[in-house]
Amino acid sequence: MGLNGIVDQPEHGVEASSSSSNSQSVNEPTIASNDDIAHIINREVNENGSIQSQSVQGPNSHRLQSFIPEPLRRVTAAVVAWAKGPKPPRIHKINGFFPRLQSAPIRLLDKYLPKRRHQFILLLAFYFCWLLIFVTVLHHSAFANDIEGFGTPVRLSCVDSYWYVISAPDCLSWRDMSNFFVRASGNGCGLDGNLCRPFDNSSLAFRCPANCVGVQVLNPHAVGTEEVVYRELVIGGPSEGGKGLAQDQIYRGDSFVCGSAIHAGIISNKVGGCGVVKLVGKGNRYPSTERNGIRSVGFDSSFPLSYSFDATQRADCKDLRWPLFAVSLLFTCLASLFIVSPAIFFPTVFVGVYFHVGLASDPPSYSSYYAIVSILIGRFLPAAFVAFVLFRYCIHRTLLGLTAQVEKTILWLGGCWVGALTNYTFDFIPISRLTPHDLNQQPGAKAALSIIIICILIIVVGQILYLRIEGRLPRFLALYLTFCICLALFAAIPNLNLRIHHYILGILLIPGTSMQTRPSLLYQGILIGFFINGIARWGFDSILQTPAELLGDGQLESPLPLINTPVITATNITFAWSQPSTSSNENGTYDGMSVLVNDVERYIGYQNYDPQEFTWERGEDEKERQYFRFAYMQGSSPGDYTKAGTWEIDGNWTEMDSGPS
Repeated sequence: MGLNGIVDQPEHGVEASSSSSNSQSVNEPTIASNDDIAHIINREVNENGSIQSQSVQGPNSHRLQSFIPEPLRRVTAAVVAWAKGPKPPRIHKINGFFPRLQSAPIRLLDKYLPKRRHQFILLLAFYFCWLLIFVTVLHHSAFANDIEGFGTPVRLSCVDSYWYVISAPDCLSWRDMSNFFVRASGNGCGLDGNLCRPFDNSSLAFRCPANCVGVQVLNPHAVGTEEVVYRELVIGGPSEGGKGLAQDQIYRGDSFVCGSAIHAGIISNKVGGCGVVKLVGKGNRYPSTERNGIRSVGFDSSFPLSYSFDATQRADCKDLRWPLFAVSLLFTCLASLFIVSPAIFFPTVFVGVYFHVGLASDPPSYSSYYAIVSILIGRFLPAAFVAFVLFRYCIHRTLLGLTAQVEKTILWLGGCWVGALTNYTFDFIPISRLTPHDLNQQPGAKAALSIIIICILIIVVGQILYLRIEGRLPRFLALYLTFCICLALFAAIPNLNLRIHHYILGILLIPGTSMQTRPSLLYQGILIGFFINGIARWGFDSILQTPAELLGDGQLESPLPLINTPVITATNITFAWSQPSTSSNENGTYDGMSVLVNDVERYIGYQNYDPQEFTWERGEDEKERQYFRFAYMQGSSPGDYTKAGTWEIDGNWTEMDSGPS
């Protein structure tokens, strides 16, 4: 509205009110009241040249304003006026490029199936075909044929290894126990590794998923004097002088089985596969080699449990996640092109992408597909409720009346798939977990986080400008102020850590995309994908977690033992230490000592019950370095272990470096 229109409107109102009085006496002059005069006098022209009407303020208002400096009042009034946006507000609506081309699918459908009943039948047939094709391909992907002599392959995750301690109900069969494995760190396999037996004369048919290259250790894992972190845990490989055959490749028992199988060439990282792993007992000198995209870790001493692969026994099994993705992508694109109603389009895409992520691209780590289906169905109902709330108050506004079907498919649906496939699309970002511990120790994490924050700030500024034009900025500022206050209150709770999972990030940011602009379509699709991936893969993890949950098998920052200079003879080495009674943690006093030799627990001693020394004997045929680490014990739980000290081949002792391992 131009300047003249704004000025004319109130004057016309005054004339109209005067005309009613003139109807009584045409020649009688109109006399304005004092209120009218004050109202007209207090009108001001703003910077844009338009007129703003200001009401006369009462004495109480003037008294309050006297305490506020005049410059601050002007700035505040200007900010508030700017935040309210233009009058009248302008609602964004996408007018698609080449509108006739983008609306062609809709016209085609209306031409050949003009009746709503026929379109409904077509929609049911569409769902049936999608389900039938998806389930057929999924069945070939999820279930493998038996391997002769070894039975049905056991489904492994990318991080499964033989160096596990099992904690499971007695009623479970051995095939069900993989859901209860706890990674053995330090003394997790017990004295002499007995909790992880057998060490040899055992074979297992296994099946690995795709994309295990890049699955990394997130906390330091000691291998002799080396600490493995943020890389694949594969120790060993082809023997020296070997021909690179699978049966010649020996891996240490705590190596990831699937990563080792890729390194050995038994399976493919792209499609996974099946194989047979054989326990071969004690191994010596595991070399470091780079094969098939994985560089293994070297270890120049012995370990009681090793394994190799039987290259002659394989099954025709593949992880068909990419053919399944092609099926899901095709049907979601068809839905996006031909469905206009947001109430039909959004549930169709949400359900399809949710079960695709949970069953194909990034399933939960369970040994049975039936267990995975059970978990997904259990998570689906609360996820669907949250999705309904987001749709009702945010997404519906973005999609309502949108007829640019091609742009919707590229921006919203494309963004949704980008967010849902985060294990591929954002895997290059060097941030494994958004915790202070990980940000400090992961290389490149702080720089990556800085870039992400800058990008988010740029996006936020753009969305603020769009919301202002629609006149909705004050409400959203209040909403996000409420979010920030709630997060601050959560962060202030003692003994709990605030953890923003990516499904929570999606929930928090989706309201800011509730408008029909091209950037909002893209951002909203990505955030919906984040939400779907987070729930389907990990479930509704709490926004508050205990330090122990975040720490996992990481370092406890507990006191480290002080070890005296060892006494060395030709065949043995003896260590002594001071009493641990002066060292305590928050739960009590340390009362024992644990000693690892070559990363296997070989001694447990308790104060007042055992001598405060440990002697290790080296056999005459053991011409190799040996590594020793020490930790205080409280009951059966160790604190942090020291870094490894080395008993050299020539009998000399190399002191351990400072700090925990």
